Amino acid sequence: MEIHDPNLHQKLIEMCDCYLETDFKTQIQHAAQAPPTDLEEDSMKYLALTIMYAVTEKARKLTYKKKKGQLTVTVNAGGEKNSVPAPSEEIFDKIIETIRAILHLEEDTASMPLELGLRNGQVEIQVKVERKDDKEALKFKFPDLGE
Repeated sequence: MEIHDPNLHQKLIEMCDCYLETDFKTQIQHAAQAPPTDLEEDSMKYLALTIMYAVTEKARKLTYKKKKGQLTVTVNAGGEKNSVPAPSEEIFDKIIETIRAILHLEEDTASMPLELGLRNGQVEIQVKVERKDDKEALKFKFPDLGE
């Protein structure tokens, strides 16, 4: 795995670590509703919170989708698909841009693993980005973390 932008990767890891002991769902709600003040910081916070929420829920997938301007963020855990509050469109776009920069994914459809070192361990997440016409998606597939 080649990390194209180690600074963004490190910032994502630090943001995950920063919010590790928080109520992810409540923080996601606040992050989704707050008007962006620092686009890079706000998008990194939302991304970290949703990843950590998915990890703690032992999710198999975390999916961000934008279709015709409609944004959705879903977590698939335990066979159930749950929606979480979606961010603003500019935060969504910055999240996609950030992941593409970290993993150096330039093609419209691309996939690569992303490793996140989290305090006492690490998790490898398979990341896939898709862009076509007026649709864009970012999908995280998590390893089976067991019960």
